[in-house]
Amino acid sequence: MKRCIIIGGGPAGLTAGYELLKQSKDYEVVILEQSDALGGISRTVQYHGHRMDIGGHRFFSKDPRVTAFWNEILPTQGAPSIDDKLLGREKPLVPGGPDPEATDEVMLIRRRISRIYYLHKFFDYPISMKPQTFINMGLPRTVKAGCSYLKSTVAKKEETSLENFYINRFGKVLYSMFFEGYTEKLWGRHPREISADWGAQRVKGLSILAVLKDMVGKLLPQKDRKVETSLIEEFVYPKFGPGQLWEAVGKRFTDLGGEIRYGHPVTEILTDGGRVTGVKCTVNGETVEIDGDLFISSMPVKDLVAGMGDAATPDAARIAAGLPYRDFVTVGLLVDKLALKNETGIPTLGNIVPDCWIYVQDVGVKLGRIQIFNNWSPYLVKDPQHTVWIGLEYFCAEGDDFWNLDEAACVELAVGELRSMGVLAPDAQVLDSHRERVQKAYPAYFDTYAEMDRLVAFLDGFENLFCVGRNGQHRYNNMDHSMATSFEAVKNILAGSTEKANLWSVNTEAEYHETDKK
Repeated sequence: MKRCIIIGGGPAGLTAGYELLKQSKDYEVVILEQSDALGGISRTVQYHGHRMDIGGHRFFSKDPRVTAFWNEILPTQGAPSIDDKLLGREKPLVPGGPDPEATDEVMLIRRRISRIYYLHKFFDYPISMKPQTFINMGLPRTVKAGCSYLKSTVAKKEETSLENFYINRFGKVLYSMFFEGYTEKLWGRHPREISADWGAQRVKGLSILAVLKDMVGKLLPQKDRKVETSLIEEFVYPKFGPGQLWEAVGKRFTDLGGEIRYGHPVTEILTDGGRVTGVKCTVNGETVEIDGDLFISSMPVKDLVAGMGDAATPDAARIAAGLPYRDFVTVGLLVDKLALKNETGIPTLGNIVPDCWIYVQDVGVKLGRIQIFNNWSPYLVKDPQHTVWIGLEYFCAEGDDFWNLDEAACVELAVGELRSMGVLAPDAQVLDSHRERVQKAYPAYFDTYAEMDRLVAFLDGFENLFCVGRNGQHRYNNMDHSMATSFEAVKNILAGSTEKANLWSVNTEAEYHETDKK
């Protein structure tokens, strides 16, 4: 029996472990997780009866393997959730699906609403061509934006940066309003310093033309409609947040004989003759060596290569050491009310605004996004009818002044920003709060990232090492893409193949970025 060591108990690592044991009896599989929880940045944090989704995770994919996997673990609801019942909201349900009021093992069907908060007004996200958009912008801005967009259609810029990528699709005025400041908040770099690869991967086919096509498409019969990934209007979501799904996968993995070792951060990679032979972990201050025949890594590439020591070529070591990341802080606030008015016509508990996310374009505050957990799932909130549980997302660098703030000062800053923006009224009560800090949340596309192909070639030289997932490939993948890299790795392992190109090509194929019938 061969021993497979998987580094990391996030979506990629758990998917790989579960699929390998489900499809074969020939492997002993051990997952090494540095923390005491599963899910990585897709975990769910529990605090005083409330749950926080770290970063927000919509469950939507064009990959049928992924959707089948999710449905196997948590079937989609067949009866109304508590908020749908109380509000009399109707939605398409799955015949014979579970009742979220009777069981916890269920995916909810949720409406995707995210908007931009700018000039103390709401704009659709992605930006739309609705009359309200032009009313919010005002006539002078609208005229300038229209002329700017028309110019961008005939005078294309070479896409040498993320800035040019956005300008080519939206024009300079809309880019300046809705992308420039937010992108700089997110990455800590101006978009002109960031590779256009990020836009190609995350924004995909989104543009003014795509928005217009989507508007026209809504007039077509549903079966003929095509939808860009960035324009989806519905998604599924675990009753208790994404961590619930990954904890369930972890249980199925161990039920099949897999082993999860918590508190096992990998600090050293042992190699010999073009193969990985083992890893070293620091456990309770002591070094533990674990050997194996196959290795699947979802740990940050920077740390993986650093852990190889002299086995890494000088070029690979330099590129890996220079790979940048953006770190993340989220502040959970339980409040009695929001000052924002629900003028959408969409009914919600407490008549709060219906958004999952609110993107904050105001460059006068550090806040990047606001999550309203009540709208992701009412079951994330202890009392969703009388309180609002929100997550305030801040992008920063580990060790900077914001990261190092003590929790009370961080909460005070966050509350102050919300009041200054008009999101919280002066008389709104903050009933509870909690902060979470996340390292290496976002692999970034600048500095030595431009040389990533050489680092990939180096890593592929280790025939029994398979790099998967967001940090494992230093690629800003969504959760479904991270899972797809593991499907590919398992496929290769079971076929006895040392091929790696299919792993690295996930989320780069042109056809994936095309529209998908919905």
